[in-house]
Amino acid sequence: MAEYWTIALLGCLSIPYSICGSVELSAVKPSVLDGNVSSLPFSQPNHSASPGHHSSEGLSLFVMDYSHVKAPFEIVMWIMLASLAKLGFHLYGRLPAVVPESCLLILVGLLVGGAMYKVWQQPPPVLSTDVFFLFLLPPIVLDAGYFLPSRIFFDNLGSILCYAVLGTFWNVFGIGVSLYGICQVQSFKLSDVSLLQALLFGSLIAAVDPVAVLSVFEEIHVNEQLHILVFGESLLNDAVTVVLYKLFKAFCKMQVISLEDVLVGISQFFIVGCGGVAVGIFFGLITALTTRFTGKIQVIEPLFVFLYSYLSYLTSEVFHYSGIMAIIACAVTMKQYVEFNISQKSHVTVKYFMKMCSSVSETLIFIFLGVSTVRDNHEWSWPFVCFTVFFCLLWRALGVLFLTAILNKLRINTVTFKDQFIIAYGGLRGAICFSLVFLLDDFPRKRLFITSTIVVILFTVFVQGMTIKPLVELLEVKRTGKPTNVSKEIHSRFLDHIVAGIEDISGHWGHHYWKDKFEYYNKKYLKKLLVRHNKQSKSSIVHFYEKLEKKHAVKSPDPVVPIDQPREQRQLEKVSPLHLQPGELDTIKSILSHSLYHIRRKAPAYSRHTLQPDVNSDEMKEIQFRRHSSQSRQDNQDDNKLNDTNQIYSGCTRQKQLTRSCTIGPEHKSDELPLTEATHSADSSIHIGDHPPSWTTDNQQDKPIQKRSISFDK
Repeated sequence: MAEYWTIALLGCLSIPYSICGSVELSAVKPSVLDGNVSSLPFSQPNHSASPGHHSSEGLSLFVMDYSHVKAPFEIVMWIMLASLAKLGFHLYGRLPAVVPESCLLILVGLLVGGAMYKVWQQPPPVLSTDVFFLFLLPPIVLDAGYFLPSRIFFDNLGSILCYAVLGTFWNVFGIGVSLYGICQVQSFKLSDVSLLQALLFGSLIAAVDPVAVLSVFEEIHVNEQLHILVFGESLLNDAVTVVLYKLFKAFCKMQVISLEDVLVGISQFFIVGCGGVAVGIFFGLITALTTRFTGKIQVIEPLFVFLYSYLSYLTSEVFHYSGIMAIIACAVTMKQYVEFNISQKSHVTVKYFMKMCSSVSETLIFIFLGVSTVRDNHEWSWPFVCFTVFFCLLWRALGVLFLTAILNKLRINTVTFKDQFIIAYGGLRGAICFSLVFLLDDFPRKRLFITSTIVVILFTVFVQGMTIKPLVELLEVKRTGKPTNVSKEIHSRFLDHIVAGIEDISGHWGHHYWKDKFEYYNKKYLKKLLVRHNKQSKSSIVHFYEKLEKKHAVKSPDPVVPIDQPREQRQLEKVSPLHLQPGELDTIKSILSHSLYHIRRKAPAYSRHTLQPDVNSDEMKEIQFRRHSSQSRQDNQDDNKLNDTNQIYSGCTRQKQLTRSCTIGPEHKSDELPLTEATHSADSSIHIGDHPPSWTTDNQQDKPIQKRSISFDK
């Protein structure tokens, strides 16, 4: 089935190109890295031959003007190719279960590129870096940031930053210096590669690609902590990669590198990363504020979500900040406010349109990776290519082991050795390093760098991507747990409040302390400003429950029951959604919002320097006094009852035979037990009440009795 689909797609794609000629190759430099304004790789329409212009030769029955619609027609054909290829793969169910979808898409790109090269006798078109960075990458990052599990992401933010920043530095300098040492071997004939050029190549080849990681790790379904560590690293290492790439690229052009240049380069790390986050947070708040007033115009609510997100990405690129960091910060910031403002239909529209754009962009990227591989200007060097793949695996494994050994001493939930292996093995390369290598200036070894980059991408996507799922099953790596429900959410928030309270008492400013402070100011100020008034009273846990119910209603519709079944059986099999009553919603809101948060906020926090006065000290003293008085009266009553019991016990020991009503059987002797032990034993069987004890004898006359039974009525 897949072969037929491939043949049909190749035919569909080759029709417009065979009619209208070859497509111009485009490898322009994008403004995202160089700051140069460049045009997109589309030809300008020829208006002179449009149908609106009259010709002196008279009317024609059939007119063909492909140049007028060349750009949009080619875009539609490439998107159609990607969509039909994805559809064909999923129709054949066994193949995607064995091979990742990204590998299959690259194979389709290789077949399409080979066919185009065979027909035209020239290399197929290369994906423009401008198109990749400005049009294909933002939808994928926006989808990842908007649906990012924020709780587990911020819980592991320190570890993610450690892997993304320190790990990227480790890989860049390790790979660069090692390759420079290999190039100094005379037998390899690569001595013309300088140290700065090797470091420049290491900066682009060390970047873990979020597109490749997302496409592979979503299919193997590892646990949330492992997934967020690998995926979070691939998202946040963009700032480090771009800054190092630009820094070494500028150093290669300099004759002399001063200390001032090095310090400026180091300061760029903080400016690029923090600047992107600041731009993203700003546009996220603007999005939330705008959607607050769209209650009467709900049809444009999804439009604001996409426009402001994309605007944050473009604005950060204007100032040479990290666009990926900006769009992630924008998505995470606006999500918690926008979901309260927009309607349910708008929420569904945002979700599915975002998923559709992300899927199409990801498919196009992998297809163009395969198409761009078919070229005739590759430069091959076995030592350089093989050692590049080896050093990429070696330095990443050593970096993960070294950094994890340090992090495990600071983490509560340590990263196991199996998870460390998957983190090191899951460092996939993709379109980011492929686009960066085409931006290099012309020098003698540029083609060698391009060939080595393509080999590393194909090796990581095919070999590591295809074998990571069997390795996860072989190592028995912990998989994704049960889906989140209301009970799990309640317990998680309850534990957060407990830990935050402990940090308040101990005076420790930890992660939960700052999280609690943010929630306090967020609820007191930000939500009142950014969320509509008619939706502010709803508790977050109630909102979470309603979201789960809507998700369950969408995924689990009522089953179709045959008509011939009995009516009673159809009613039993029919699944009806569970809805909470208004009173139950208020109860949940009161328990979670007031009991877990407001009551704890009223208690005075402990400070290691100053102690705040207790405003309720008089009330607490009165309560303690009354409790002490009540306890004293209770102790006196217990002493009186204990004395009565001792007297009863003394009367019982005078008899020759004792019954079990005095807790001592006939086989025991009363004088063998001490008084205290007998008293403690009597507590379990003698019923002591408010009335005096009643004596019952064996006969009605006042005679000495041989056997007595004692009971105390209440």
